[in-house]
Amino acid sequence: MTTPAKKILNFRVEGGEELSGTITTNTAKNSAVSLLCASLLNKGKTTLARMPRIEEVNRIIEVLEGIGVKIKWSGNNVVIERPEKISFDNFNKEAAMRTRSAIMLIGPLVRELKNFSIPQAGGCRLGARTVRPHFFALEKLGVKIKARETEYEVNSKELKSGREIILYESGDTTTENALMAAAGIEGKTVIKFASANYMVQDLCHFLLMLGVRVYGIGTTTLTVVGKKEIREDVRFAAGEDPIESMLFISIAATTNSSIVIKSCPIDFLELELLKLEKMGFKYKITKRYISENGYTNLVDIKTMKSRLTALEEKIHPSSYPGLNIDNLPFFVPIATQAKGQTLIHDWVYENRAIYYMELSKLGADMILADPHRVYINGPTKLKPAEVVCPPALRPAAVILIGMLTAKGVSVLRNIYSINRGYEDLANRLRKLGAKIRTI
Repeated sequence: MTTPAKKILNFRVEGGEELSGTITTNTAKNSAVSLLCASLLNKGKTTLARMPRIEEVNRIIEVLEGIGVKIKWSGNNVVIERPEKISFDNFNKEAAMRTRSAIMLIGPLVRELKNFSIPQAGGCRLGARTVRPHFFALEKLGVKIKARETEYEVNSKELKSGREIILYESGDTTTENALMAAAGIEGKTVIKFASANYMVQDLCHFLLMLGVRVYGIGTTTLTVVGKKEIREDVRFAAGEDPIESMLFISIAATTNSSIVIKSCPIDFLELELLKLEKMGFKYKITKRYISENGYTNLVDIKTMKSRLTALEEKIHPSSYPGLNIDNLPFFVPIATQAKGQTLIHDWVYENRAIYYMELSKLGADMILADPHRVYINGPTKLKPAEVVCPPALRPAAVILIGMLTAKGVSVLRNIYSINRGYEDLANRLRKLGAKIRTI
């Protein structure tokens, strides 16, 4: 059993140091949480290899344990055995309310439970992140969802196969929810305007191992042929996390350090690297290979000291294969060290651009144009400060990057947001020569 993290932890950072050495990218957080949810489809034993030990994973494990699932860690692997019948009698509402990922329980459970409720989604506070696309997708399969004040009521008495779903938004979790629901319904389901992002591809490959047929992996149209009964003993390894790789790339670019970043999933970083290259960022790919899962293309990246210049064009995210929505924030600290003015346009989330402004406490020259757009002037010599982590994972990591760059002692308070997505980050950064510790 895991227990909710209640103790408030902080980072003490003595920044301004040039970093060196090697760091390795871990398995993707977003893949890990979707695979934990998808394991509910399987009445056999599921082993998920090389899982990240992060708070987001802990919260989903607590939720699964609360509905009767047996879960144990074996090294870095998670072994999952679900009961024949799922029960909500001891459902862990507290854990579910602390993670937005809990909404992905709906897809794998609709085949088995005709009526159930889950709490309203938590996780990062990033404005009006509507869940209606989930509802619109699942209602095509006969699932009825009512949003109450604190929970979602789910009714799935009349599931339907042979349906075509056009997603209201090409969202990652929306696609995953539709995929998992379709996997448990015998017959063919077509999902259009699907996300083709890394975590969706990982989920598709996992479903293949369970005997579910999935066509169109890596495209925006997925065809799923579901199974009435799934009972397989499987071992599956998710791909490495491009968002974690981008964190380390951003640290290297912002601190102007030469480091080696291993196990970078290059297919999900190419556009980010191209934009950085046009800003003057120097790097080289030293090795190419395939992940343990047999399909994720990995590279080792060696970064070099660089002189950065702001791009004339705005930097904005798009659905894959565009610049990843979660990688956009890492251009913010980089822009503070680039000559000229950079426009970051975060059109997806209302509040995230506002959280970027916390970097101004470190001396960044920033202008908030509106809730979606930030202008950053550089290069700026950042200064140490004491800052409370915003309640959002990537903006919190952006402040940490600024602190690693600013010469002097900074304190980043209440780092739960960072621990949601990054495993043992302080110790790993210390191996690069960063002066950081948890207090």
